[in-house]
Amino acid sequence: MATDMIENITKVLVQSAKLVEDQVDTELTKLNEMDEDDFEKMRERRLEALKKAQKQKQEWLSKGHGEYREIPSEKEFFGEVKESKKVVCHFYRNSTFRCKIVDKHLAILAKKHVETKFIKLSVEKAPFLAERLRIKVIPTLALFIDGKSKDYVVGFGDLGNTDEFTTEMLEWRLGCADVINYSGNLMEPPTSTQKPHSRFTKVEKKTIRGRGYDTDSDDDDD
Repeated sequence: MATDMIENITKVLVQSAKLVEDQVDTELTKLNEMDEDDFEKMRERRLEALKKAQKQKQEWLSKGHGEYREIPSEKEFFGEVKESKKVVCHFYRNSTFRCKIVDKHLAILAKKHVETKFIKLSVEKAPFLAERLRIKVIPTLALFIDGKSKDYVVGFGDLGNTDEFTTEMLEWRLGCADVINYSGNLMEPPTSTQKPHSRFTKVEKKTIRGRGYDTDSDDDDD
């Protein structure tokens, strides 16, 4: 029985290798049949694609992409979200130390994913907006696509429930919401890079200007 299994596996491997070989041969044949004009057209298409990508990048940069910025109030928020297709907004509070952890990772991702705008807004300066978006836990990342809220990353629950989550873990979570162009495997989070003995969060009740908020932190400096 073991012999039959080995033979079957061998046949599958041989067939797969033959299929790949045939595909390579086909592509090589196409290249051999191309003349100088064909290569020139290919080069022109490549250059045109590069120019288009560079133009798109410059447009993003002109709208504040490529850096992690703070906006002063909820008044500016609507304009920021409206002018960009994909936006990540960190609703934070100065006294919540986990917001500073989020800041560190978002600053890195903002430079890597120029296609997305990364901003932050203090909930103390945006009580109406926080209530409208139902922001109850700090920190919360609100994810917008085409001006509409698509998803939320609330606290660190989706990031391994630890303060020591990696930038890659947050990047994966944003990729799952399609708010960044993620090139990794969305089916599995990059948990292999997580450190052992992670500290888990505890939610406590806090108040911001008379409004009830939870803070995903166990030792805020209030």
